[in-house]
Amino acid sequence: MGTSNIQTYHQQKSNDNTLKLRELLKTMPGFCRDYFRGIEPSTSARTRIGYGYDIRTFFRFLVTQNPCFHNRPITEITLQDLDALKPVDIEEYLEFLKFYVYEGQEFTNDERGIHRKFASLRGFYAYYQKRGMLQNNPTVVVDMPKIHSKEIIRLDRDEVNELLELVEHGGDSLTGMKKVYYEQNKLRNIAIFTLFLGTGIRVSECVGLDIEDVDFKERRIRVIRKGGKEEYIYFGDEVTEALQNYIQGARAKVVPKEGHEHALFYSIQKRRISIQAVENLVTDFASQVTSFKHITPHKLRSTYGTSLYRETGDIYLVAEVLGHNDVNTTRKHYAAMGDDKKRSAADAVTLHRK
Repeated sequence: MGTSNIQTYHQQKSNDNTLKLRELLKTMPGFCRDYFRGIEPSTSARTRIGYGYDIRTFFRFLVTQNPCFHNRPITEITLQDLDALKPVDIEEYLEFLKFYVYEGQEFTNDERGIHRKFASLRGFYAYYQKRGMLQNNPTVVVDMPKIHSKEIIRLDRDEVNELLELVEHGGDSLTGMKKVYYEQNKLRNIAIFTLFLGTGIRVSECVGLDIEDVDFKERRIRVIRKGGKEEYIYFGDEVTEALQNYIQGARAKVVPKEGHEHALFYSIQKRRISIQAVENLVTDFASQVTSFKHITPHKLRSTYGTSLYRETGDIYLVAEVLGHNDVNTTRKHYAAMGDDKKRSAADAVTLHRK
């Protein structure tokens, strides 16, 4: 298995994000280029894009809400302007993030969105302060917003079975073009859902797979993790069967568009399937299984992580397979008291004496 094909796909994504960042920087003060150049060795292009949007939001706040910057072009903001800001300005920014209107469009942020944007701003300030270009850093005086933990949403065992049954047999009652479309994509969809639920890969890793990345001899796939790290993920019998059926069946009949010859999963347009298409696919099928839970590819990943921890009890194995850099992240998500144990508490307390 060579590495050129998968590198080409991920490199293309990186190149696209690099170009997006360059366009974004044209709308920001000139000194910002130093920051993004400085963090390049330790971040991906996708991460830098995220920081760029977060920091631009801060500049938008300044020119629309802060009297000292009123109606000034964002590109004319200087480091001296940032040096003059006070902690109260940062606190007003955090309040602003909850709901604001910019150029007629409404924006909202939950506590996680606010936390992330504030962390981006802190890092931005810290870069210039460390280099002696800012003397004042009001972001370190303001407390980081608290994030309340949320229960991890995942499918239970019965829901997993029901979902896979739906993907495999949901077209039995369809007619006309709906049935044709369903049958055309059936083997691909079975392979995608089985891969998610049987390996816990991320949606970006799934769409980035090339045919050369599937190794049936060793029963593993090669993925590019966050940060560009290459890893192998091993799979079992059910994933093997689903992938072989798709590759030898539906995929073998596809005549791909130029430049998409190596993709593992194709869209109906015969191009590499997109992240959005996979997200829509998961939402569409999962919504027929449960209306109570909003299931995304990441929730299928959580489902796999929960199942793996339940079966092995090995939190370090779960962290390694899921590609978590910090096992504490894994422990927080998967080592909490499970639903089965919670259910046992339901009848533990008797209200009426018999």
